[in-house]
Amino acid sequence: MADQRYDEVIDTEPDEEGYARGLGSRQIQMIAIGGAIGTGLFLGAGTAISKAGPSLILSYAVAGLVIFVIMRALGELLTYRPVSGSFSEYAREFLGPFAGFVTGWTYWLFWVVTGMAETTAAAVYVRYWAPGVPQWASALAFLVLLYGANLISVKLFGEIEFWFSMVKVTAILGMILIGVGVLTLGFSDAGDTASVTHLWADGGFFPKGLGATVMTLQIVMFAYLGVELVGVTAGESEDPARTLPRAINTLPWRIALFYIGALVVILSLVPWQEFAPGVSPFVAAFEKVGIPAGASVINFVVLTAALSSCNSGMYSTGRMLRDLALRGQAPGKLTALNARRTPAAAITVSCLLMGVGVVLNYLAPGKAFEYVTSVATVCGLWTWAVILVAQIRYRRAWQDGRLPAPTFKAPGGAWPSRLALAFLVLVVVLIGFDEDARISLYVFPVWAALLTAGYLVLARTRPEAVHGTDRDQRDQQDADAGR
Repeated sequence: MADQRYDEVIDTEPDEEGYARGLGSRQIQMIAIGGAIGTGLFLGAGTAISKAGPSLILSYAVAGLVIFVIMRALGELLTYRPVSGSFSEYAREFLGPFAGFVTGWTYWLFWVVTGMAETTAAAVYVRYWAPGVPQWASALAFLVLLYGANLISVKLFGEIEFWFSMVKVTAILGMILIGVGVLTLGFSDAGDTASVTHLWADGGFFPKGLGATVMTLQIVMFAYLGVELVGVTAGESEDPARTLPRAINTLPWRIALFYIGALVVILSLVPWQEFAPGVSPFVAAFEKVGIPAGASVINFVVLTAALSSCNSGMYSTGRMLRDLALRGQAPGKLTALNARRTPAAAITVSCLLMGVGVVLNYLAPGKAFEYVTSVATVCGLWTWAVILVAQIRYRRAWQDGRLPAPTFKAPGGAWPSRLALAFLVLVVVLIGFDEDARISLYVFPVWAALLTAGYLVLARTRPEAVHGTDRDQRDQQDADAGR
């Protein structure tokens, strides 16, 4: 009986949110793949390589293992209760109403800030081909186009994200295949110098020491930000019980191929000393091979990655903001759905705030804008930590018989989640040692203070928004009864 009731919850609860189940398996798979490939790999890897050399491969492997633990923990929670506001819902249920409030607003801030940065980045990439076009004009055009696409339907969002991800995947696979061809057949300008011995012959695998490798972990974790986006799609997936576990289970080979495989090939084609901060390692590899249009190809791919991130940002901020509004923790008008069952009001507000980023980039110095975007890393780390703690508490609850067991259990029990939590703490410590990223540790306490003040005001003026609605109480009663 418990299993039968559990299946009913999976089928009916997302419908209560009012969303259309427009995301099929093909789109969910590509959203999951695209979430693990972004500008952090295409651009950020150049800086990380210059700091650690070939040992960056080890950093990506270790961080990738932690990401898999986080996603398997999320998988347990998603098969237990697949909802669009997943992270804040799980925080609310297993950590308390304040944690749910903080997580919902923090994840919303994460994607708003990311959207600001990526829209501006996309405009910068356009100037490669059209230097005469004002940067603000390109940014505004991209913002309007993606805003319109997100309003039309969730299916269109999924289709756009599918093709954005396809471009990124094709580019990486092409680079790997070309690189393997150069290494095995010796063709192109790089044929005489390319060798896998570059991974250890130019100063060793740890040319700058183990400490330098550890310091790159924060850069690597930033590259993985957005991989959890698949959790936000739960409420609009056609078959979440089947498609979400499949998407999560393919994560290890995606990391092995698109991150570790690509880096092994690139570092075999080009000695690590030739990579420079701020320069895409993919551009350097294409130039070494001698492909004439290599720089243009990579610029197009990086543009696609930026637009993909902005598209994802509009999608997730709209759902998260509407979930907060449904809880009474944001203005009630933001609960509105349009005729195509997309959260039009919440998307509009989020998009307007992303547009502020275009204005800030026009008025403020570039360094100040970089400080604002650095907050995204800490926001992402908070979300991942909440997922892990919620999964640990959920596992304890179903083992005690208070909640149904998940159909997609994380391997190893709760211990991998505890180790992953310790790893996230280490990353926060490393951020404190990085002069450029340290500003995020100053900004986040200010954000936390603002949220605390907002929560206290809400608890005094609208206590039902803090302590839960009738639906929350009904869900809790069901949970206590073992469903």
